[in-house]
Amino acid sequence: MKPSDPLRFFLVAAATLLALPVFAAFPERPVTILVPFAPGGANDVVVRAIQGPLAEALGQPIVVENRGGAGGSLGTGYAARQKPDGYTILMAATGYVVNPSLYDKVHYDPLRDFEPVAEVTTFPVIYAVRPDMGVKSMQELVAYAKKRAGGLNYSTPGAGTLPHLAAELLKLHAGIEMVHIPYPGAAPAAQALLGKTVDVASISISVAKPQIEAGNFIGLAVSGAERWPELPDVPTIVEAGFPAALADTWQGLMVPAGTPKDVVERLSRATIEVVRRPDVRERLLKAGFHATGRGPDDFRKRIVEELPKWKTVIEKGRIKAQ
Repeated sequence: MKPSDPLRFFLVAAATLLALPVFAAFPERPVTILVPFAPGGANDVVVRAIQGPLAEALGQPIVVENRGGAGGSLGTGYAARQKPDGYTILMAATGYVVNPSLYDKVHYDPLRDFEPVAEVTTFPVIYAVRPDMGVKSMQELVAYAKKRAGGLNYSTPGAGTLPHLAAELLKLHAGIEMVHIPYPGAAPAAQALLGKTVDVASISISVAKPQIEAGNFIGLAVSGAERWPELPDVPTIVEAGFPAALADTWQGLMVPAGTPKDVVERLSRATIEVVRRPDVRERLLKAGFHATGRGPDDFRKRIVEELPKWKTVIEKGRIKAQ
């Protein structure tokens, strides 16, 4: 061996080590998933369902932190300001793309401040009426509404929620008028229909399902692209004849912009693997969610498409946050 060979070997080895990703061992400590809503809501339920399996897949504990306020805007803004190292993950939801048009000011830029990791779940809303209304399909409801322009009202879990926006989207594409009556949650919105305070309800499937099975409500359509497995006789909004009114709520994981690509890929692979597990999918379905497990590119495409979509609905419906 020439005298220079050991030095050359050392230099090559050092260069190889320097070329390795800094975050090759990620994660090396607990990871925090920040939920920008109070405990007990839909996003919190989804996070708790994947928390254990994701910790197992990553080899580190997952800590869930709730920071509610302003429809998720405050917590999302807080997450955007965290160090982009993969140790703070945002559990985003549909409000992420709705809030910039719904509020005068939000604390984040939906296109610049975050990198999508993976879409985790989606779930539609359901449009329901009472049997005594004499309406058994969405087409019949539209015809009924057109004969009574402005004479119908509908309940939702609140202004600016997906059930509200989905119903307004339906109104735009069906050419009907209905007056919105917001309630502080899906259960009160369903009770308003049951008590004949409103004519129609746009609410979550989990709340409507027991009433449909008991014969108290008729499910006219779900707002998603696929029939809900536990209500197989209820058609989709597409099957009901209104494909442009397609709408569903989503939840997905995001990290602050600037997070290293290999860290994003590690989190994405682990999340998708977990969400596609049969036991996790079943757990989510029982809680009222459809597990998707779509990757960063598909997730980003959804965000880009939905920002102008909901902006149009909010502007035309003159919807204001409450």
